[in-house]
Amino acid sequence: MEERIIIVGAGQAGGELASSLRKQGYKGRVLLLGDEAHPPYQRPPLSKGFLQGKLSLTELYLKPLATYERFDIELKTGTRVEAIDRATKEVSLGDGSRLAYDKLVLATGGRARPLNLPGLEDARLENLFSVRSISDVEAMRGRFVPGNRLVIIGGGYVGLEVAAVAVQLGLHVTLLEAAPRLLSRVTGPEVSSFIERFHRERGVEFRLSCEVRGLELDEARRQVRGVSLACQGAPERLEADLVLVGIGLIPNTELASAAGLAVDNGIVVDEYACTADPNILAIGDCANQPSAYTGGRIRLESVPNAVEHARVAAATLVGKMEPYAAIPWFWSDQYGVKLQMVGLSTGYEQCVTRGSVDGKEFSAFYLKDRRVIAADVIGRPAEFMAARRLVSSRAEVDVTRLGDAAVPLNSIAA
Repeated sequence: MEERIIIVGAGQAGGELASSLRKQGYKGRVLLLGDEAHPPYQRPPLSKGFLQGKLSLTELYLKPLATYERFDIELKTGTRVEAIDRATKEVSLGDGSRLAYDKLVLATGGRARPLNLPGLEDARLENLFSVRSISDVEAMRGRFVPGNRLVIIGGGYVGLEVAAVAVQLGLHVTLLEAAPRLLSRVTGPEVSSFIERFHRERGVEFRLSCEVRGLELDEARRQVRGVSLACQGAPERLEADLVLVGIGLIPNTELASAAGLAVDNGIVVDEYACTADPNILAIGDCANQPSAYTGGRIRLESVPNAVEHARVAAATLVGKMEPYAAIPWFWSDQYGVKLQMVGLSTGYEQCVTRGSVDGKEFSAFYLKDRRVIAADVIGRPAEFMAARRLVSSRAEVDVTRLGDAAVPLNSIAA
């Protein structure tokens, strides 16, 4: 009987895996199951071009539908997997049917972390949003009209990207962040200050070191009318026509947990994307994997990781066994300026900038033991590949030359 691989999750990782299997010569059946109504699509534009109306729905799709037919990939959208039976090697679907697999790959991604506040448990709020799916943005977009007051809870990339779109569309935007500075978990104070100033100049207001204490609802408990907060102990109330919550992601690990697979901030896999069950792999946002870059384990929420992890899994499934060795990298677009990040700055000892912060084109390099462990490249895309090489080489650098924009970055490594 023909071998069958089932991929649970038709997101970036699942879609990439399905096509990678064919590109690597896999001849068996490939079933790609997704619980949304759409084929695999790009999520980064949801908070930018799609929200702004510059991208159509079909422009989000990773591949034309005809590609799945041409690659003989059985794409089943609107199909929810309810359980895994490892003993019989079957998955149970939401309609009660079961599908047998030879190999199973969990590419279940994650869901937006909800705002947990007392008194909201039974409320179904029509103007409280997150940005994780096409339906999230479609529900929210109609309220992005000039003059509306948007309160964003969370100063990460999603919140900042939505803030950029909203002020450009004429909304009044106030962003609330619990930490003393923006992006504090992923970047240094130099870049945080730049991002904050960049947004303030365009009309975004901020409340930092801020605690959200509650939402004020209408009588029907269907609409948020205001947000109660305290900044450094000082209480405040903000009027709101809509509220966006962007406070992180929860990996979808419930299927794996119920099936008895190890879960620890993600489904635990080895460097080949394999769980402890030799017939089950996990990839992308939902997976916790060894990292040659950090020397420990890591769960990454990024498109580059989803793509690279899918390719590692495809290699494993066709017997090539190529370990994951990619260095984390990310990007964001705000007001047309590209921000590119490589590596992880956690534990850095020194930050060196080059270029013009005031000119909105500069790079920030994070060093430890005279080696560049991470970099933020803002408005200087030509410098990004050289920054990646600096991070990957782990070579010692001359700090003075690194900070001198007149010195070609390619010549920096000692």
